[in-house]
Amino acid sequence: MRILAALLRKELKLMRRNPLVIRVIIAMPLMVMLVMPLIATLDVKNVGIAVVDNDHSLLSRRIIQDLNAAESLHVNSVCSTHSEAMTEVERGNSDVILTIPQDFEQNPEEIDVEANGVNATKGMLGAQYVVNSVALTLRQWLADHGAEPNISQLSIINRYNPTLEYRNYMIPAFMVVLIIIICGFLPALNLVSEKETGTIDAMNVSPVGRLTFVLSKLIIFWIVGLLVVAIGMTIGYLVYDLAPQGSVIGIFVATILFSLVMSGIGVTIANKSATMMQSIFVMFAFIMIFQLMSGLFTPISSMPRWAQCVTLFIPPRYFVEIMRSIYLKATPLTDLWPQYAALAALALATCSLAAITYKKTT
Repeated sequence: MRILAALLRKELKLMRRNPLVIRVIIAMPLMVMLVMPLIATLDVKNVGIAVVDNDHSLLSRRIIQDLNAAESLHVNSVCSTHSEAMTEVERGNSDVILTIPQDFEQNPEEIDVEANGVNATKGMLGAQYVVNSVALTLRQWLADHGAEPNISQLSIINRYNPTLEYRNYMIPAFMVVLIIIICGFLPALNLVSEKETGTIDAMNVSPVGRLTFVLSKLIIFWIVGLLVVAIGMTIGYLVYDLAPQGSVIGIFVATILFSLVMSGIGVTIANKSATMMQSIFVMFAFIMIFQLMSGLFTPISSMPRWAQCVTLFIPPRYFVEIMRSIYLKATPLTDLWPQYAALAALALATCSLAAITYKKTT
C-alpha cells in the first residue's frame, strides 16, 4: 500500500503538469452536459408549411391562423396551385404541404397532407403535427356551430417523459460518453505516453508489481469518473430540471463497473500500442462502435437481428439501459440485475485481459 500511495502521488503530479488532461477532465463534462443536449436532439421544430387553399372560406383561414399559432409550425406560403407548393418544398422553404379542397367548409371530412420525405423524421412528425392542429381546429369549429364532431378523439399519455423532450432521453446516455473518455481514453494515452518518454523502462526494472503499477494508473481516473457523473447529474438538475427518479446509489454502482470495463479496454489497447497515434486510432474505432451499437442514438430494437446479437457484447449497452431506467422510470435495482451482472462479467474479462497483456520486462 505504501508503494501504491507513492505511485498515486506521482500520477497526481504528472496530471497537474499535463494541462491537456486537466482541460479534458474539466471541459468535457461541461461541454457534453451543457451543449450536447441542445444539439443532439430529434425534437422537430420550425416545421414549414405550404398551404394550397382551394376553399378560401372562413374555416380555411382559421386553419391557417391556428397553424401559425402553433409552437412548432409556421405557414411559409399560401399557394394557389399544388405546383407552387411543390416548388416551395423543392427549394427547402417548406416541409409539409396542406391542401384544403373546395367546399371544405360545407363538408369538412377529407384533407390532404404531404410530407417531405428527404428528412424522414421531420417530415413524418411535421405531418402529424399538422394533422393534429387541423383536427383540433375542426373540433372547435364544429362545436362552435353546434355540430357533433365526427373526428375521433384520442387520449394520449406519455409515460416517464411527459413533455417528450428528447434531451431527457439523451442526458443520462451522455454520461456514458464521459466515462468512455475519462476512464478509457485518458488511461490509454497516459500509459502510452510513458512508453514514448521512456519512463516506463525505469518502472519495469523496479520491484513494483504489475497489479500495483496498473492500479496506480487507473485509480485516479476511476475517482474522476465518479466525480464527472456527479457533476453531470448536478448540471442536468440545475440546467434542465432533470433529476434521477430512482436510486442514485445504483447509478454510482453502474458507473464503477463501467469504469472498470473501460479501464480494462484502455489498458489492453495501450499494452499493444507502441505509439500514442496507434492507441488513438484504435480507441477511436472502439468509441465509434460503442456509440453506434449501444443504443445511445439508435434503438437496439430497430437494428437487424444479427446486430442485436452483437450488442450483447457491447459494454455501453448495459450502462445506457441502467442510466435511462433509473433516471426516467425509477426502475428498482432488483429489476436491473441482468445489466449489472453483464457489466460485472465484462469488467472481470477486460481487467483480466489487461493484466495478461501487460508484460513487465526487465
